[in-house]
Amino acid sequence: MARKKKKKSFSAENVLKFMARTGRPLTLREICRHFGLTKQKEKVKILLEELEKKGKIIQVSSKRYGLTKKMNLVVGRLSCHPDGYGFVIPEEEGKADIFISPRHLKEAMHGDRVLVRVERKRRGKLKEGEIVRILERRNKYIVGRFETDGQVGFLLPEEERFTTEIIVPLSWAKEAASGQMVVAEIVRYPSPNRGALAKVAKVLGDESLASTHAEIVTYKYNLPKDFSEEALKEAEERAKEPISVEGRRDLRKLTFFTIDGEKARDFDDAVGIKKERNGYRLFVSIADVGHYVRPGSALDEEAYMRGNSVYFPDRVLPMLPFALSQGICSLNPNEDRLAITVEMKFNKQGDLLNYDIYESVIRSKARLTYRQVQAVLDGNTEAIKGKRIVRALHYMKELAEILLKRRLERGSLDFDLPEPEVTLDLLGHTTDILRAERLFSHRIIEEFMIAANETVAMHLTEREWPMIYRVHDRPSGDKIAAFAKFIETLGYSLPKTREYTPLDFQNLLNEVKDTPHEFLVNRLLLRSLKQARYSPSNIGHFGLASECYTHFTSPIRRYADLVVHRLLKKQLQGAKPKKKWIEVLETTAQHISERERIAMEAEREIIDRLRVQFMTNKVGEEYEGVISGVTSFGFFVELDEVFVEGLVRLSSLHDDYYLFSERTFSLIGKRTKRQFRLGDRVRVRVINVNPSRREIELHLVTS
Repeated sequence: MARKKKKKSFSAENVLKFMARTGRPLTLREICRHFGLTKQKEKVKILLEELEKKGKIIQVSSKRYGLTKKMNLVVGRLSCHPDGYGFVIPEEEGKADIFISPRHLKEAMHGDRVLVRVERKRRGKLKEGEIVRILERRNKYIVGRFETDGQVGFLLPEEERFTTEIIVPLSWAKEAASGQMVVAEIVRYPSPNRGALAKVAKVLGDESLASTHAEIVTYKYNLPKDFSEEALKEAEERAKEPISVEGRRDLRKLTFFTIDGEKARDFDDAVGIKKERNGYRLFVSIADVGHYVRPGSALDEEAYMRGNSVYFPDRVLPMLPFALSQGICSLNPNEDRLAITVEMKFNKQGDLLNYDIYESVIRSKARLTYRQVQAVLDGNTEAIKGKRIVRALHYMKELAEILLKRRLERGSLDFDLPEPEVTLDLLGHTTDILRAERLFSHRIIEEFMIAANETVAMHLTEREWPMIYRVHDRPSGDKIAAFAKFIETLGYSLPKTREYTPLDFQNLLNEVKDTPHEFLVNRLLLRSLKQARYSPSNIGHFGLASECYTHFTSPIRRYADLVVHRLLKKQLQGAKPKKKWIEVLETTAQHISERERIAMEAEREIIDRLRVQFMTNKVGEEYEGVISGVTSFGFFVELDEVFVEGLVRLSSLHDDYYLFSERTFSLIGKRTKRQFRLGDRVRVRVINVNPSRREIELHLVTS
C-alpha cells in the first residue's frame, strides 16, 4: 500500500524555504501546487502580498515571485538630502548604507520604506543603488509653508529633505493665507509624470506656542493622535471591570507607594520594602496591563502601532487610552489595582538570595515626587506625612546605595549628562529651559527597576522561554579607537586591549568625575556607543554590564514591556512555550525598536524647536558656556544659564586663520596657535536666531 504523501504546512516561513530550495522565481500556480492549495489561490496570493510588503519577495516578469536576497535587493528606509540625492539605510543589522543618485530616486520621498537594487560600488566602501519599489509611504501628512500666486497653491515643506514639488489646489487650501504654516495631507503621491498633490488639513497657530510645535512634530513624524472608536469603547469597558483578588496575592496591607516626577500622570510602578535581620525584602509591583489589553484586540492593535507613549513638554501621546493609562492601569493612590509583583530578597552586600514573581492586588498608600523623597532623605521630616513611608524611604536609600555600588563595580556605565526641563507659562509660551536635577531619589527608582528587569529576564531565560530582551551591542572598534586617541590628548587613557569591557569605560568615567573634562568625556563616550534596541536574541546589555536584561517595568508606555508581561503571565500560569512565537517576536522587536527611535527623534526635535523659539528675543544678550562640539566650520557652545546650544562660525573669528584638527577635536590658529577645544569655557553673544532652520548663531566675546 502506497504511503500517503504528507501535506506541507502552509506558512510564510515554509513558502520562503520552498522558494530558496527551488533556486528560481516561481509562479503562483507552482506555489499553490506545492502546498496542495490549487483551489485556494486567493489565500496564497494574500500571503505573497504580505511577504512583498515586508520586502522578503518581489513579483518579477511573467507573474513570477523571487526572493529579494537572491536578487541583490535590499529593504531599507530612504533618507534624502536637500541637494536631491539620498541614502537607503538597510533594515538588516550591519549592512552599509546605499547611495541613491537623484535620477535613481524616482518617485520615492524622504522617509519611505523602499526596495533598492545594489548596482555597483562607488569609491571606497560606499555602494550605489537604484530604487525599484516603494514598499511603504511613511508620510501621510507634511508640515510646510503654504504659498500661492493667486492661481495655484504650493506647499514648501519645512523639512528640506522633501524635494518633490507638492501642489495644493486653491479649492483645497481651506482658510490658509499665503505664507502661513499648515499641515497638508498627501492626496496623490508623485508618479513618473506628475508631482504630488495635497490638501490643507490644518492651519497651524502661533509659532511661539509649545502647542503649535507639538502639532508640527506630531504630523511631521506621523505620530498617531486619536484612538479608534473601537479601541476607546474597549478601554472604557475594561476600565469598568471590578477588581478581583481571586487567584492573586493580596498585598493591599503592605506599604506601597509610587515615586515619579511632578508632571507624571500615569504610574506603572509602585515599590515597598521590609528590612530584615540579614538584609532587605524589596517589592516592585508593576501594573498588570496585560490583564486589560488582550492580544489581537483593538487596544492591542493600537498599542502595537504606536509602540510607546511619546512625551512633549505640554502633552503626552499615550500608547493606551486615558481610561487605562491614567485610570484602571495606573497605580493611583488609595485605589485597588491589579499588578505583577517581583519580590526580591537581598542580603546586606546586595546579593540576590531568592525571589518570587506573582500576580497580585495592591493599594498604593501615596503618590510621591522625587523632590519630596529627596527632602525626606536630606532630613526634612515634614516633607512627607506617614511614619511608615518615611521609614521605608530610608531603608530604600540604604538598599539603593548597595545596589548602585555593586552595579558600578561590575562596570555598568553611569553617565552624568543632564536632561532638559522646559517651563511653560499658562498660555503655553516657553519661559525657561534648564538642566533637570538628578537626585538620589531618582537613583532609588532606577536601581529598583533595573533589579526587577534583570530578575524577570533571568527567570524566563533560565526556563528557556522566548522573550524580548533589551540589548546593547558592543561598540565598534573604529569609534572606540578614535575616542581613545582623543582622550589621550586630555591626559587619560584606556587599557591596551583588543576588546574593551564596560568596566574599562566606567573606570574612565570615575577618573574624570568632578574634573573640567567630565562633561566632555561623558558626552563623547556616549556618542561612541551603539544604540540599545529590542531583540528576541540575548546578546546582553553592554552599557549596563548585564548578561540578561529586559524591559518589564513600564507596560503602560512601552509595548515591549507589555509583551514581556504576557509571556511572564503565561509561564506563571503553567503554559508551555511555542516555537512559532520566535518569528512573531522578531517582527515585534524590529517594529518597536523603530517606533522607539521615531519617538526619541520627535521628543528631541520639539526640545530643539522650543530652545530656538525661546532664544528669538535674546539677540544681543551675552552668556557663559562650554564648547560642546567642534567642526571644520566652527564650534558649538552649550550655554550655562539656559540649556541651549548655539554655533560660533569659523567666519566670525577674525583674529587668525583657524584649521580644524580631527585628532584633537579643536580649531587651531595658524599664526597665534590659539585653540578652541571641546570642553573649553568661552563667553558668547547671541547674534541671530533662525527658527525655520533651527539655528542659533553666536559670536565670541573677546575681553
